[in-house]
Amino acid sequence: MIGSLTFLLAPVSSSSSSPFLSLHRLSCFHSSPSDILRATTRRLALAATKTRSITSMATEEENTGNVKRELEKVFDLALKATVPNETDVRPLIAACTAKFGDYQCNNAMGLWSKIKGKGTEFKGPQPVGQAIMKNLPPSEMIESCSVAGPGFVNVVLSKNWMAKNIQKMLVDGIETWAPKLRVKKAVVDFSSPNIAKEMHVGHLRSTIIGDSLARMLEFSNVEVLRRNHVGDWGTQFGMLIEYLFEKFPNSEDANETAIGELQEFYRRSKNRFDSDPAFKERAQQAVVRLQSGEPKYHEAWAQICEISRKEFDKVYKRLRVDLEEKGESFYNPYIPGVIDELSKQGLVEDSQGARVIFIEGVNIPLIIVKSDGGFNYASTDLAALWYRLNEEKAEWIIYVTDVGQQLHFDMVFSAAKRAGWLSADDSTYPKASHVGFGLVLGEDGKRLRTRFSEVVRLVDLLDEAKNRSKAVLIERGKDKEWTEEELEQTAEAVGYGAAKYFDLKNNRLTNYTFSFDQMLNDKGNTAVYLLYAHARICSIIRKSGKDIEELKKVGLVFETGSLVLDHADERALGLHLLHFSEVIEEALTNLLPNVVCEYLYNLSEYFTRFYSNCQVVGSAEETSRLLLCEATATVMRKCFHLLGIVPVYKI
Repeated sequence: MIGSLTFLLAPVSSSSSSPFLSLHRLSCFHSSPSDILRATTRRLALAATKTRSITSMATEEENTGNVKRELEKVFDLALKATVPNETDVRPLIAACTAKFGDYQCNNAMGLWSKIKGKGTEFKGPQPVGQAIMKNLPPSEMIESCSVAGPGFVNVVLSKNWMAKNIQKMLVDGIETWAPKLRVKKAVVDFSSPNIAKEMHVGHLRSTIIGDSLARMLEFSNVEVLRRNHVGDWGTQFGMLIEYLFEKFPNSEDANETAIGELQEFYRRSKNRFDSDPAFKERAQQAVVRLQSGEPKYHEAWAQICEISRKEFDKVYKRLRVDLEEKGESFYNPYIPGVIDELSKQGLVEDSQGARVIFIEGVNIPLIIVKSDGGFNYASTDLAALWYRLNEEKAEWIIYVTDVGQQLHFDMVFSAAKRAGWLSADDSTYPKASHVGFGLVLGEDGKRLRTRFSEVVRLVDLLDEAKNRSKAVLIERGKDKEWTEEELEQTAEAVGYGAAKYFDLKNNRLTNYTFSFDQMLNDKGNTAVYLLYAHARICSIIRKSGKDIEELKKVGLVFETGSLVLDHADERALGLHLLHFSEVIEEALTNLLPNVVCEYLYNLSEYFTRFYSNCQVVGSAEETSRLLLCEATATVMRKCFHLLGIVPVYKI
């Protein structure tokens, strides 16, 4: 339960024209894709000399918001001075979990194994660590160093440097703490529902995981193409179109209201297809006519697709997810040219009447043309991958689907590597990644379904979360204090945010058990608790009566009124704030949004300890501590944004 918590959002426009509520659509490409394919001069097979290493995702550009990267620069100089003849040495810096320091350089043991027996002056890893520490150049960010165990160099950061860096972020903006990645353009393929089927709870994971990854890439100044690869092409459209003609001989009568619930329409047409041989034959002929471009069948197909999109939009509007649709039909014209290109490279073989690509280490081949001459998912996905690399010039293509599709994408990526489209390994661009995720389970440990054994509609789940949040607000009397718009906005922020966070906080590869009670609990690692923590910080700042924007401008030198980190809990909070940039980089490197959730929850815990032990309003350190409160709220808001959650500001 949400208990006694109430929330108030900053004003949010409800206009449907808001860009993050839109779902842009591109119609099927009707020019000559084969001409484009032939005209493409880019040869990824020859790009090996042009690929860029991604051993570290960060660039060499200055990024003072990323402490780990700044320390790597300092230790790189020390390593060069310590072992000048060893050229292939990268600093190994990690945040400390022990009490010996804030960060640690872990190169000594590895270096010792490389240089022992080469006439080195060192007698073991411990002296190597001592030498690395001795060779560190002067740096304002380092307060002290020590060597522990087999050469671990522990670093204590300067609290003055930490405070200055945090205050600089407040002045220059949180964007200055964004990771700086080597990739410039990426495709994130996510959500991808099927036309004529309603989005169910399984689509929640793909939609919000993909949206979160896209937000993190966009925050890192990567151009992101958000692609909705909807299932809008295939044999199922024959039965849908034929059933549409049967029920509505006059096409003008076939509108959204007349057709009714698409899921039921699909079910009825499938029943006819399975039980009526004559209907089945007509449906199969309808597929041929659709694929040959007969106007009547193309119009019926477009009509069914449009009704589906309106249903999808209801979900995307609730989730505030922006997508651009390029469904299976978009890539269909490119398939013949792509298969021809692969065949010319000798990758395509005949097998039992089908055309296949054999993948090393996999017992079954990748079928790209079926024995009846038809195309399938593999042919569409290869065409889409080719298009994204050659036409859209993406360097990183990320696919967000359930773990059950892992083998399929592994085989598609392997075929693309054999063709020279992708780097031979995943340490250089261009590359493709599959982001798999587990199931949403009910309390019985099985796939979440309704009491009638049907898959839970996603729109129903989201509305239930909102309604439960709203009921608690009304119970607390907020319907009498707030306008209806404020009540609705707050219920949406808490309800939808709780549903997102409850999913995203889990490692995406695992299954998780869905529970409204746990999701909407105001204690523990939940969105409700975190939204409360953020609102409490905002309340502290408001109650001080100070203009926080003026306090930010006090200056970056350590004069009266600047931010300081003298108390142990101030320093601990400040250090965690400074971990932000490297945490986002880690989440992107491993494509794991739960890393951000863990950081956000820990941030709220650090703030609680700080606020419990350090008086803010009315203390001698009020200005400094208000700035620390504002820095915490700023980082929390950015974490909320990266997770697709709308913050609340008042309780």
